[in-house]
Amino acid sequence: MENLIKTPESEVLIRFPDCDPFNHLNNSRYIDYFINAREDHLMKYYDMNIYKLAAEKGVSWVVGQNQIAYLKPAYLMEKVIIQTRILEFREKDLLVEMQMWDKNKTQLKALLWSVFVHYNLKTQKGEIHSREFMQRFGALVDPLGEKINFEERVKGFKNKE
Repeated sequence: MENLIKTPESEVLIRFPDCDPFNHLNNSRYIDYFINAREDHLMKYYDMNIYKLAAEKGVSWVVGQNQIAYLKPAYLMEKVIIQTRILEFREKDLLVEMQMWDKNKTQLKALLWSVFVHYNLKTQKGEIHSREFMQRFGALVDPLGEKINFEERVKGFKNKE
């Protein structure tokens, strides 16, 4: 992990089964696209397989909270860019921001903030991150320039339009 990419991205195609009758990506499917992209980013950019980790060490992360703003529709067969980044890393959880852009990254379609709670699968309870994770995630944190809440972050993107 020498050249750390703090905000990885991937291109995704919006598929037919995920769309509503208006050919828009269904609201609930945005989260699936975001989570799948984050999982891909963890494996591709950080060599981190959360399923192997769960099987071998009995720990993983569960979603504790989601905040999502739908700004522009994503359409059937449209290619979009999904970017993810860790905004905050705390003792027992992570705040991850995920953005969905048009393929030229000129129009933000959706913004998601997810809190991922570090979780022990054996005890079924939240758990403090190990020293290894503290170092690993500490190097990947890409905070915003100022401390703002989700609504202020959304408003900032809307003001740029």
